[in-house]
Amino acid sequence: MRLRALLDTDALGLRLLGGEDELDRTVRGVMTTDLRDPSRYLSGGELVLTGLAWRRDADDSEPFVRLLVQAGVAGLAAGEAELGDVPEDLVLACARNRLPLFAVHESVAFATITEHVVRQVSGERAGDLAAVVDRHRRMMTSGPAGGGPDVVLDLLGSDLDLRAWVLSPAGRLIAGSKAAGPALPAEVCAGLAAEHLAATRTGRRGPHRLSVGQATYSLFPIRSSGRTPQAARDVRETVLSDWLLAVEADAGDWPAERLDLLQGVAQLISVERDRRDAARTVRRRLAQEVLELVQTGAAPAEIAARLRVAAPVLLPGLGAAPHWQVVVARVEWQDAGIEAGPVAQALLEEILVDPLATGPEPSDRIAVAYTGEEAVALVPLPAVSAEHDGSETGILAEALLQSVREPLSAGLDDDGRLTLGVSAAVHSAEGLRGALEEARHARRVAAARPGRVCAAGHQELASHVLLLPFVPDDVRRAFTARLLDPLRDYDRRHRAELIPTLEAFLDCDGSWTRCATRLHLHVNTLRYRVGRIEQLTGRDLSRLEDKLDFFLALRMS
Repeated sequence: MRLRALLDTDALGLRLLGGEDELDRTVRGVMTTDLRDPSRYLSGGELVLTGLAWRRDADDSEPFVRLLVQAGVAGLAAGEAELGDVPEDLVLACARNRLPLFAVHESVAFATITEHVVRQVSGERAGDLAAVVDRHRRMMTSGPAGGGPDVVLDLLGSDLDLRAWVLSPAGRLIAGSKAAGPALPAEVCAGLAAEHLAATRTGRRGPHRLSVGQATYSLFPIRSSGRTPQAARDVRETVLSDWLLAVEADAGDWPAERLDLLQGVAQLISVERDRRDAARTVRRRLAQEVLELVQTGAAPAEIAARLRVAAPVLLPGLGAAPHWQVVVARVEWQDAGIEAGPVAQALLEEILVDPLATGPEPSDRIAVAYTGEEAVALVPLPAVSAEHDGSETGILAEALLQSVREPLSAGLDDDGRLTLGVSAAVHSAEGLRGALEEARHARRVAAARPGRVCAAGHQELASHVLLLPFVPDDVRRAFTARLLDPLRDYDRRHRAELIPTLEAFLDCDGSWTRCATRLHLHVNTLRYRVGRIEQLTGRDLSRLEDKLDFFLALRMS
């Protein structure tokens, strides 16, 4: 806004004392101060409001005005509430330094002027930014991408002083404006993503708001620019794949114009998202071809040829074909009618990215296909992984879920499940079919566990854990009740802690000394408790068979 516009608003109570020739200066902000030297807090273009508390005598006016001029302020407004008329020495100092000077009537609060200036400046900035956003949208629609989401977020920071970030549905940081400063902590990202997914699932209208500590965030969905709301038959088809825009501000009291502007920014970022998705087409096609060859029993030589094509695309510059791991994912909803395969595919592409990686590019190294309701990922491991057979540097099932369990559970709500299975690493086409079956078996183990988001790895397929999920429920209940119910009843009546004692004794491989030390008991007390367990159950904990029965009962309970 221009300084001249301040005189057109009677409610501001401003009277011009000097600087009529400078009234076309642009006001970019407002600052209230009574410091003798406020220059360190000025960035240029401000209307400075002062109550004159800095002035002790007439000699103070000239230095004060010079500091303001050097800082590039637009004008000075002095209040009449304390001293009455504005001192003549200040009027003369402003005239000498060509600084516009206003008097503020004693009945007008500085807060009234501040609110008016901020409202006008923000409105003009929003209009300018809207024009820039529209120009960028046209440019990105008709030509190459204009620098990615970071460029758009920097516009929000420079023109509206808004700190903003783009997050994946799993809470990974995709982009942030320079004005946003340090990256958001991972736990804050996960919490924002969880709130967004939960609100979307319950049908709440956006933008969604969430307070974290002293900050309030407003969350805007970033949907595919090529998909209208009517194109998705069910919100569950897209909720686990859409990005979100998080703005550090409370949008609850924003005018409609600013809300529309942020919606336009979200649409602009969605154009970049669509370009990234289009780039995945080659990787998805390679994965689909390999998956079809493996499932149809193609010759290993043919599969190996496809892998040689895929390796340079997924790991440029690698040279020789790497080891591979297979990850299988399945998203299931309680009711039918939702095509879950593409949902699992998009979700698996995100989950397999290192949660500490920022930007959209890391997902460019993931090849995921889908068949039916199941998504299958081919994950290349660098050559260094081959030295460890994937056991040290490959993917670990539970590690995949540590950072994404909270937001994804919110997105799945109470009617969806995500289960994952991870194979061991293989180094040849001959091993790929076995790796696929191994990952599918591991996923079935995960599916037998409680929880909305579960995973299992190939390590668990070589132990009793593989068998337990497939024990019928009635057999499971009868077996555990026969062995453990007498101990639970005794613990309830006597607080004897027989169940914790049994768990510790088995975990210590039957070592009396180690178990007593862990439980902070005398060995004789431990022997008494074990004797009571044997008496109540009719079992002998010195026999391997009875130890094994107790171990399985505890695992199944």
